[in-house]
Amino acid sequence: MRRWWTVGLAGLVAALALAGCGGNPAGVDGDLSDDWRPISEPKPFVPAAEVCHSTAVESGYLAAYAPVDCATTHMTETVHVGEVGDAGAKPPAPGQKPYKTAYGECGAKANAFLGGDWRGARLALTLVLPAPEAWQGGSRWFRCDIAETRSLDDTSMASRDGSLKGALAKPSSLHYGCFTPKISKDIVQEMVAVGCTKTHRSEFVGVYNAPDKAYKTFIDDSETIHKACLNAVATYAKLPKDGNLAFRTGTIYYYPTAAEWDQGNRGVKCFSWDSGRTYTRSIKNGGTSLLPVN
Repeated sequence: MRRWWTVGLAGLVAALALAGCGGNPAGVDGDLSDDWRPISEPKPFVPAAEVCHSTAVESGYLAAYAPVDCATTHMTETVHVGEVGDAGAKPPAPGQKPYKTAYGECGAKANAFLGGDWRGARLALTLVLPAPEAWQGGSRWFRCDIAETRSLDDTSMASRDGSLKGALAKPSSLHYGCFTPKISKDIVQEMVAVGCTKTHRSEFVGVYNAPDKAYKTFIDDSETIHKACLNAVATYAKLPKDGNLAFRTGTIYYYPTAAEWDQGNRGVKCFSWDSGRTYTRSIKNGGTSLLPVN
C-alpha cells in the first residue's frame, strides 16, 4: 500500500508539472481547493409516519425497518413520529418522564388519527424508540404504532389489511360493545363479546382516566375505581348520579397492567354490569325506565 502511494504521488506531481508548463485549460483556474462542494453533516435516520409494518417491534433497528403498503397484510401502523425531549445518554425507559411524555403524545396523536379513543376499542398502542446504537449516534425520534388486538381478554396483535385511519370515527367492530361475562367466584374469567341485540348483561360505557399515583396505591383503591366507573355508566345511560345509582347498576372494569402504567397509560375501561337483569338493546341513553332501582 505504501509503495502504491509513492508511485501515485510521483505521478500526480509529474502531471501537475506538465499541466503547469502548458497553462490552464479554459474554465480551469488552477486552484484545487475551491471547487469541492462542502460535505454536509450526516443526519440520523428518522422513520416515516402513516406506514405499516409486517411485525411489531419495541426498538427501531434500521436493519429491520421495512415498511409495507397498508393495503396489504400487516400487523402495526405508524400513526405519528415525534422527538424525545430531555434526552439522556440512552433511550428512556418506561416509568421515566421522557418516556411517559412521549407515550402521552402518542395517545393524543393516535386518537386524532383514529377518530376516537384507542382505549375504547380492540387496539394496542406501542412506543418505539431508536436502538441504543442509533441513540448514541444522535437519533432522538420516537414512533407511535397502533395494532388491532384479538379481543378484550386476548390482547395479542392480529394481522389485518387496510389502514386504521379514521376507523373509530364511525361504527366499527373494533369498538367495545356488549358482553356476556363468564364469572367464577366473583372473578370475571372472560368477557364474551356479543351483539347488543343479543341477550347480555354488560356493556362498555367509557374510559376513566385515573390520577397519576403509585400503581399499588391505585389498584388497592378499588372503591374509587368502582365509583368512577359508576359515574361513567350514569353518563352513558342518562341516569341520575344520586344515592340510587348503585342500586340500578354495577360495574366491571379493566385497569392497566403494571407495565402499561409505567408507560403512562392511566385508562380504566368501564363496563356496566347487571346480575339480575338481561338486555337485548344497548343501555345508552336508556334512563331510569331501562335501569330501574333493583
